[in-house]
Amino acid sequence: MEAAPFYDAIANGPETGAAHWLKTSDGLRIRVGHWTRPDAKGTVLIFPGRTEYVEKYGATAQALADRGYASVAIDWRGQGIADRMTPNRAVGHVGTFTDYQKDVAAVMAHVAELNLPKPYFLIAHSMGGCIGLRSLIEGLDVKAAMFSAPMWGIQMSIALRPVAWGLSSLSMPLGFDKNLAPGQVEETYVLRTSFEENTLTRDRETFDMLRHQLTSQPDLALGGPSLRWLNASLREMHRLSLLPSPDLPTLTFLGSDEAIVDPTRIHKRMGNWPSGNLRVLEGGRHEMMMDNADRRKLIFDETAKLFDQS
Repeated sequence: MEAAPFYDAIANGPETGAAHWLKTSDGLRIRVGHWTRPDAKGTVLIFPGRTEYVEKYGATAQALADRGYASVAIDWRGQGIADRMTPNRAVGHVGTFTDYQKDVAAVMAHVAELNLPKPYFLIAHSMGGCIGLRSLIEGLDVKAAMFSAPMWGIQMSIALRPVAWGLSSLSMPLGFDKNLAPGQVEETYVLRTSFEENTLTRDRETFDMLRHQLTSQPDLALGGPSLRWLNASLREMHRLSLLPSPDLPTLTFLGSDEAIVDPTRIHKRMGNWPSGNLRVLEGGRHEMMMDNADRRKLIFDETAKLFDQS
């Protein structure tokens, strides 16, 4: 078990934080961080979104620890300080979306090796919600799940959708699939966007914290997705839309001001999810777990209640 860098000074999490390198079945190196507590009621698997990294979830780990849970967070392949998938570190890339399940398998083996307390639970945000849904359908060993603005669809104009499908599909046989998708740039979002214009959070302190993390540790930053990532995500979201939801206690949070993922897909799935509950938070943006203190308390109180009951 090889120790990996863990940037405790910017994580704002429990003092027990540590990180390790893991090797996936296809030979990539990913990073996993964990926060323990001796009397934990269980362990929460945190599946981050695109561009995210272990330390971004330090405050989430603290909120969970305050409610009795240990937690684990992941640097997915292609982001954080896990192996990047293209020579240009700024481009978010993946071969196929199911490759992320190889990361999940490595994490689950690691959690067992660490002997982190059972039962396991899932918190999945944005892209992590797409990966997490696939994991649940394939039998991930968790008792309950919470989704935050899950990426079960991407907001895109009707006119742009066929262009996105067509161009991203052509990029692979023609060999430009590692190029940035149209409209995307290499600079990471929070460093090129002002607080006033951001679509993530209404909490300035949190926004400033996210900027501080990336200026302190620039290697954690990631820019826009590649054409191949775009195509792989569109295909995976379509495939998942055809599959039924697992019969698992589930709570999903969606902000009324969501501007990144497709709320229609979320409403549709949660409307048919056995033991599922959708909570729409008025004024919420994409990063509701990283919003003001009142909203964070509501989310983690309700999530802990679900986990406690499961």
